[in-house]
Amino acid sequence: MELKDVQRLAKRGEGQLLEFKKKANYPEKIMKELVAFANSNGGTLLLGVDDNGDANGVREIDGETFLVEDAIEKLIRPKLNYSVEIIRVNEKKGIAVFQIEESHKKPHFVKDNPKTRQGTAYIRCADESLKASREMREIIRRRLKAKDIQFTYGDKENTLLKLLDEKEQLSLQEFAKSSQLPTFVASRTLIRLVLANVLEVKPSPKGDLYSLKK
Repeated sequence: MELKDVQRLAKRGEGQLLEFKKKANYPEKIMKELVAFANSNGGTLLLGVDDNGDANGVREIDGETFLVEDAIEKLIRPKLNYSVEIIRVNEKKGIAVFQIEESHKKPHFVKDNPKTRQGTAYIRCADESLKASREMREIIRRRLKAKDIQFTYGDKENTLLKLLDEKEQLSLQEFAKSSQLPTFVASRTLIRLVLANVLEVKPSPKGDLYSLKK
């Protein structure tokens, strides 16, 4: 990749597959973006690019890149596959291009610290990296197994479909309340129908939203 390619890419602005970071001051925050890409459809992180898309680079790009790679090694589990390329803007500045493919080992987590396994999974939604709900983590995990999901339409499923006829989309909490189901039963029902391709789920900052598959 050449500088003109990076500049052209940066002009698109941040989105589902692209994120900008000017510096690696807080590499643990960058991990959130990388994990979100791996747990979703993959993506590219440009280190040395301003939020407005100015691809002017950053000084000490090798040191900045090392901070990010060190954090990847220490804070992400399971191990993340990625590639990185440094593009020189001039003798003093450069841009690091981190390429993350959709993972076959997802969900990935950002660990709370290097000494623990506890952490948080993220997913990409437009130009944001959002914390993955328990339902999304389960959907991500089970989709990798590629098994056919069988189910029967019972009272729970019929109630859900009726609700979605009245309202285009609804949250787990809305479904549980309207159907008078325990939250864990409502959750299990939604997960099963998403995996069966009856429903689709869209993450949002206010929570996952479920709708009929188009």
